[in-house]
Amino acid sequence: MRLEGKVAIVTGGAGGIGKAIVQAYVDEGAKVLLVDVNEEAGRDFAANLGDAAHFLAADLSVEANAAIIVNTAVEHFGKLDVLVNNAHASRQAPFVETSMADFDLSFGTGFWPVFWLMREAHPHLLQTKGSVINFASGAGLRGNVTQAAYAAAKEAVRGLSRVAANEWAADGINVNLISPLALTEGVANFIAAHPEQEKTLTKGTPMKRLGDPRNDIAPVAVFLASADAQYMTGQTLMTDGGSVMLR
Repeated sequence: MRLEGKVAIVTGGAGGIGKAIVQAYVDEGAKVLLVDVNEEAGRDFAANLGDAAHFLAADLSVEANAAIIVNTAVEHFGKLDVLVNNAHASRQAPFVETSMADFDLSFGTGFWPVFWLMREAHPHLLQTKGSVINFASGAGLRGNVTQAAYAAAKEAVRGLSRVAANEWAADGINVNLISPLALTEGVANFIAAHPEQEKTLTKGTPMKRLGDPRNDIAPVAVFLASADAQYMTGQTLMTDGGSVMLR
């Protein structure tokens, strides 16, 4: 198993891509602290995974919770090898209607927690020569309409990740990003309510489909957490069916 003996934190781990990553990590031999605000879903999922997983309900927008999250992982499993910053909440609005509240939500859940958790995790990742996996988005790379707050936060995460990749390379810590396009529960519900939008979501995607969180996205997170990615850092891996091809 590719992650045997490793310990990971996965935020937003009770649903969507985060849940798929947690399952993949456990299947590959890792121990996982899954963090989510959905306490019922998180506890149920962790219970199904047995001793390999532990759940912590935490609001990522509270800075003090970053230390609690990292300390919980280390206290429960003994160390920390991998930090996966997956969680992010946002609202869409036309550019001129985007409010400070929209920016506060997006940066408060999807940017600042990434910084806080990376800062708290660094001493432990230094000991294990570990990995950080952050999330980018085609919304930021393409500049999707109505997603100013979300796109700005995601591109900020990319900038932050590149700085950490440069600084932490000497520590033996690699920092990479995944930019996914996936059929999560939320996307599936959106398509069910707006079936005409499915073609819009896959338009411009050479593979003409949305990715499966477990089979298409989570394996990339496994790779980045494994020894196979030990010579890769500062990279954005486009796991999106080819919709964005970086040059």
